[in-house]
Amino acid sequence: MQQRQPLISPEQLQNLFHDAVPVVLLDTRFNLANPEAGEQDYLLGHIPGAHYVHLDRDLCGTKTGRNGRHPLPHLDTWQATLTRWGITPQSTVVVYDAQGGMFAARAWWMLRQAGVVASSVLDGGLPAWLSVGGALDLEIPVQSHPISPWPDSPSQWHGIVTVHTLEANPSGHFLLDARSPERYQGQVEPIDASAGHIPGARNRFFQLNLTPTNRFKAKEALRAEFELLIGQTPPREVIHQCGSGVTACHNLLAMEMAGLSGSHLYPGSWSEWCSDPRRPMEGISHPAPGDFS
Repeated sequence: MQQRQPLISPEQLQNLFHDAVPVVLLDTRFNLANPEAGEQDYLLGHIPGAHYVHLDRDLCGTKTGRNGRHPLPHLDTWQATLTRWGITPQSTVVVYDAQGGMFAARAWWMLRQAGVVASSVLDGGLPAWLSVGGALDLEIPVQSHPISPWPDSPSQWHGIVTVHTLEANPSGHFLLDARSPERYQGQVEPIDASAGHIPGARNRFFQLNLTPTNRFKAKEALRAEFELLIGQTPPREVIHQCGSGVTACHNLLAMEMAGLSGSHLYPGSWSEWCSDPRRPMEGISHPAPGDFS
């Protein structure tokens, strides 16, 4: 199966429908402040055939209090979830949300790491789909029975960096923090136990990847911005993180779009790092009230 571009336009998705190309759609709408809101919105209308993907239930594993707010599930668990939606490594998959790819990028990254290379994020998400006259549906697709073993795919996550690697030399890695500048600087922290950032991390707010209409910027613009940020650092040495390993995938996707492939993800991110007060931190070390971002 040939690898698809990370992004697909709503017009291209319509063409897939028109040409009767088998495609699995995943709706990842979510609200960090109201975890059930995304599924409620899905039930009120979604792109025809789309399965609902819940960030906490489907894109995360068991939380221990020390492994971050959105730890990765075991890969075999994720593979079983995919087959429940009728996805195999040969499937064409399109993922969308209504937040500019904030949550869809996490699912896209997990799909690619599991071996589903023909997977893309719908650029602009549901609002973009509606803007080109795309239809909505209320029907919930039938779930499939998981198959085992998962064919022709990795047996464990790759493309990740663990907390143990960072602990050994926290300032010796090129980290990009996708959180808002206010959270990165430690001015506010609405979610995690401590404010601030991992020593040496640079800030690249994930929303900088988007235009005012929540579509991704042109690949040339993204490449220029990321090259200015990372300088001579090879993409394979860039490690993405955020609060919990979700919006970090947005920066990773943007780098892929820009032709800067091979960067890594630190899934535990700040929520895992700051769970142990013995780890070094930069910025304010006490939480302050603020908004989600």
